[in-house]
Amino acid sequence: MSPNSALLVIDMQNNTVAMAHRAAGTVAAIAALSERARAAGVPVVTVRQRGEGMVPGTEGWRVVPELAPREGEPVVDKTTPDSFLDTGLAELLEELGVTEVIVTGFATEVCVDTTARQALSRGYDLVVVADGHTTSVRTEADGDLVPADRSIAQHNAVFRMMSWPGRRIRVRAAAEVEFAAEGVRSVRPA
Repeated sequence: MSPNSALLVIDMQNNTVAMAHRAAGTVAAIAALSERARAAGVPVVTVRQRGEGMVPGTEGWRVVPELAPREGEPVVDKTTPDSFLDTGLAELLEELGVTEVIVTGFATEVCVDTTARQALSRGYDLVVVADGHTTSVRTEADGDLVPADRSIAQHNAVFRMMSWPGRRIRVRAAAEVEFAAEGVRSVRPA
């Protein structure tokens, strides 16, 4: 069976993007990837965080305009870092016949990582978009945190080295992701 892909755009909301490292570049990479996915008939699934500081209907909770879901596109609301937990995402992906998820969004170490690993545990192949996820800007007050660039690079490296029985894991820059009838391909060997 050839893989059917879905692009997940996780927590790219006004409040999170306002605190994001390299926000403009990440938004641009995801926006371009989203357009190519739509053109190829690949579902774009928007995932939104709800909770403290992320109240539905408020400006901070809304998805940034460049990545706002189109009419009729699926939107999943969550309250934890796991986009699958109590959200209906698994059922949606099953209904769409998805076998491979392409993960983008905020924050690298939390929601992106948790969702990517949960996707693997739930039987999905995985594409991590290397320049399509980001984390918060770091200040001196965040001394215990790894600098943002290093955190992003580390997560990309971990997923490049990771193996999961029966799953295909790839890390690709947004521009390297090609959508084809047999799922996501890369201009570089996998």
